[in-house]
Amino acid sequence: MTTTTLSLPSFWSQSALLLKPCLLRNLRFSSHQLNNKKKTKNNQISYSSQSSSFDLSPPPIDHDFLDTVKTVGAEVSGEGIIETFHNDEEALEAADNGVVIVDLSHFGRIRVSGDDRVQFLHNQSTANFESLQAGQGCDTVFVTPTARTIDIAHAWIMKNAITLMVSPETCRTITELLNKYIFFADKVEIQDITKQTSLFVLVGPKSSQVMENLNLGDLVGKPYGTHQHFYVDKQPITIGVGNVISESGFSLMTSPAAAPSVWKAILAQGAVPMGSNAWNKLRVIQGRPAPGTELTNEFNVLEANLWNSISLNKGCYKGQETIARLITYDGVKQRLWGFHLSAAAKPGSIITVDGKKVGKLTSYASGRNQSEHFGLGYIKRQGASEGDSVIVGDNISGTIVEVPFLSQQRPPSSSSSNS
Repeated sequence: MTTTTLSLPSFWSQSALLLKPCLLRNLRFSSHQLNNKKKTKNNQISYSSQSSSFDLSPPPIDHDFLDTVKTVGAEVSGEGIIETFHNDEEALEAADNGVVIVDLSHFGRIRVSGDDRVQFLHNQSTANFESLQAGQGCDTVFVTPTARTIDIAHAWIMKNAITLMVSPETCRTITELLNKYIFFADKVEIQDITKQTSLFVLVGPKSSQVMENLNLGDLVGKPYGTHQHFYVDKQPITIGVGNVISESGFSLMTSPAAAPSVWKAILAQGAVPMGSNAWNKLRVIQGRPAPGTELTNEFNVLEANLWNSISLNKGCYKGQETIARLITYDGVKQRLWGFHLSAAAKPGSIITVDGKKVGKLTSYASGRNQSEHFGLGYIKRQGASEGDSVIVGDNISGTIVEVPFLSQQRPPSSSSSNS
């Protein structure tokens, strides 16, 4: 059987395989790595290279997927955000020892296209886009001219566009910001595709096993940001390594029409559904900074410890001069840390050591039980460091700890710098 070029929507790749519709319990994904091999034994589906068109318009019922989760008791906000499945403790446990699936469709997706898209994003954010190829990905940070952090974006470099995944609070701001800096001769187009797509993430040590079970093992072990394009029920889906809080796990972007099938297929593999209430707790426990809390005009990108997202030698970009000065003159005076706390604490509380102010708490979350309390906050470099005891507010004791997301960040050594 010969491979053919498929007709896909403009924000997806132009090459993928078609997965024929099948029962959800037998749902598997297909990719071009499978060489179009047919499998018919043991309820395996058959693969085809037939061409298929795709309509960018949403399905007739705008919230088909939300209707699906409501039927199993999920609470959904007026903004269409799944708040809880009434299993928050179970979901947090599965994030540590199993696998959870989370609907992040309320997060922003921005498509940047046009011949100048790579150079444009290269100049407008902190990552080195010119060093990346189609099928790769990275984190990048949008900053102000003084290097204050607006948001972290996860980018997928596709054949005809770059897709950015950003926080729901900043999607409109970043879209407007990018449009503002398109000059007359620039061949760049910016499109908010949030409503035209759905986004799920897998988190937990058993995420890779789910991928293997769905015939997606080729992605397991690939570098962070690596992504491939597939079809499920004649609808395109892009799957990438990592998610917005971890370099492990996976992200899945699909059409709203395919979302219920994809969701049910992953649940059938043993994934536990997680709502936004538990997700927000997980964010703090993992140490992923967020707009409005850790990412504000009060703190710069180096204080937020976002080294993996920053290129130090790619040339001029917005905020580059400030970042260079901070590094050259050792000007980073505080750093974002995690905290284990003795009780619930209010964000904004002052952090002290021996009665002296050393920082401020920016986020708080409870854990799996009433005795677990976690926080994020900024601490002065000379004030305290990992392992030290602190007081938050008037009388809440705490210990400074390294957290997974921040521990993955790799500041450059004195003899080297990021590419």
